[in-house]
Amino acid sequence: MAGKKLTHFDDRGQAAMVDVSGKDETARVATAISHVTMLPATLKLILQGGVGKGDVLGVARLAGIMGAKRTSDLIPLCHPLALSQVTVDFEPEKKHNRIVITATAKLTGQTGVEMEALTAASVAALTIYDMCKAVDRGMVIGPTFLKHKSGGKSGVYNAP
Repeated sequence: MAGKKLTHFDDRGQAAMVDVSGKDETARVATAISHVTMLPATLKLILQGGVGKGDVLGVARLAGIMGAKRTSDLIPLCHPLALSQVTVDFEPEKKHNRIVITATAKLTGQTGVEMEALTAASVAALTIYDMCKAVDRGMVIGPTFLKHKSGGKSGVYNAP
């Protein structure tokens, strides 16, 4: 962390949007992971399509994609981005009674897509909770974290 500084503050210490106008456009990709842990019966209901509100994972996928597209409306200093692709995938882990959400955002631009990937994963997790809370209010969301990012001056990051 030595030599690093927070980028969302101006010289007077006030919150500011980062000026990306001088940055090169590069291909940028970010992948975020989130988990939703639940009762075994809840996971079974989701996988069998037995939740009364409908296709939980289908709705959560759409919500995650929509969340990524609206990130700049939710996070005050994020730039509005022309995303070229957002994917949201689910992997049920019966052994751990959870669903692992993997969200990836891509674009060619002047700033990264980490926040869009994290928002997609988070909104998908919240949607699963919302659709299943009638049968399992004890679901736990998290951890949610950045798994990978590439592109831009800072290069590649892979979570340990």
